[in-house]
Amino acid sequence: MGQRSRLAAVDNLKVLLVAWVIGGHALLGYSAVGGWPYDEVNEVTFEPRVEAVLAAVLGPSGLFLMGTFYLLSGLFTPGSLARKGTGRFIGERLVRLGTPFALSALLVWPLTLWVAYQAAGHDVTPWWVFTHRDPLLDSGSLWFVEILLLFSIAYALFGRPKPTALVLTGGHLAAITVGVVVSTFVVRLWVPARSGQIGDLHIWWWPQLIAMFGLGIAGARSGLAQRVPERMWRGSRMAAVLTILAVPVVAVVLGASDLAGQADRFLGGWRWEALLLAVVEAVLVVGGSVWLLGWAQRRLTGHGPLAAALSRGAFAAFCIQGPVLIVLAVAARPLPFPAEVKAFLVAGAAIVASFAAGWALTSRTRVGRIF
Repeated sequence: MGQRSRLAAVDNLKVLLVAWVIGGHALLGYSAVGGWPYDEVNEVTFEPRVEAVLAAVLGPSGLFLMGTFYLLSGLFTPGSLARKGTGRFIGERLVRLGTPFALSALLVWPLTLWVAYQAAGHDVTPWWVFTHRDPLLDSGSLWFVEILLLFSIAYALFGRPKPTALVLTGGHLAAITVGVVVSTFVVRLWVPARSGQIGDLHIWWWPQLIAMFGLGIAGARSGLAQRVPERMWRGSRMAAVLTILAVPVVAVVLGASDLAGQADRFLGGWRWEALLLAVVEAVLVVGGSVWLLGWAQRRLTGHGPLAAALSRGAFAAFCIQGPVLIVLAVAARPLPFPAEVKAFLVAGAAIVASFAAGWALTSRTRVGRIF
């Protein structure tokens, strides 16, 4: 019972994270600072003060949720590789991760954005959308699976699984945090945050993603999936919470009132603002991810029929969220509501629709063999 509950906690955490990402993308579509492609054609945006509040309350989560996904993926990668062997492991990853990415980048996402452009009055073709948008081979939210596929293959080919136990400590987490700070700052000297690369590779995020995937692999040897030690959990929680609370205070002190206009100096280059953002991201991704995992193990242990259904469809829901969000936003265009209303309507509807469709696809069709 205890073992099953703790592993159910990981599934439940994935469901929560996917729902949070879908809702966050819906809100970003109506923001001035952007971050989700609907912002290219949106008909209304948040009032500046509302956007500032949302950024202070919800913004910090956007700095580490992707890292949490990579931590969870890393936790189960060594066991999967050991069971399947290198060839089968890579083959299955190519199907499970490569297929959704290729379909999205080459077909689904260009067609989806073409619908959005048409609704906004832009007379363009799907081919124009595919060839003229930056970056080339944009796949919406599925850059996540593209990079995870690359990391998984690299680990299978060059990693050296070690069956011996490993005791992770707070010192290890501190060292990883420092490493993420330095590597993130250095990478962004050449590849600023939010810049585009072919395939939407998010290279500017790779330091934290590699670190969290590696932490997950190391954590697999220390039983982190089953239980985050109490002291580590409490320390991670303190670091993450203090950082989250400090972000709006620092923003006020720095006079960051115009998110869209003042963001560039934090995104990269030889600037102290870029270093500050790297520090905040590193503390949040390491401390926040470990804290969330430990919290789930202590609070999200239910594994009834609804939890099982949501977990079963979570990955599919993540993969199809892009078209669902864009279609719902387009459908909401004629509604005479401000962004503050539309964004939350689209967010709620998209979460429900994505999980319902994800469950149906995985449990009622052959697509379930992939997902």
